[in-house]
Amino acid sequence: MRREACAVYILANLNRSVLYTGVTSDLLKRVFDHRARVNPASFTARYRVDQLVHFEGYADMRVAIEREKQIKSWTRAKKVALIERWNREWRDLWPEING
Repeated sequence: MRREACAVYILANLNRSVLYTGVTSDLLKRVFDHRARVNPASFTARYRVDQLVHFEGYADMRVAIEREKQIKSWTRAKKVALIERWNREWRDLWPEING
């Protein structure tokens, strides 16, 4: 993975029934925090949403935030299509970015 200034990402739970879209300036740390359930009361911790299934790197945080808002406004079907365009098997991409 290229080291971009920020990233938009989509997490899923193990059975793919729940999706979460976020934006961060540090993808490795943010996904680690989700996986470690650093905030046990958070949505992702409560629903065990910790599988990184999609991410996009951006140089400008403003552009990344706009993209996050765009994706969040989509239907579930459109989000699934985005994920499957690049990650047909819904592999957890965490091992790939964690190196």
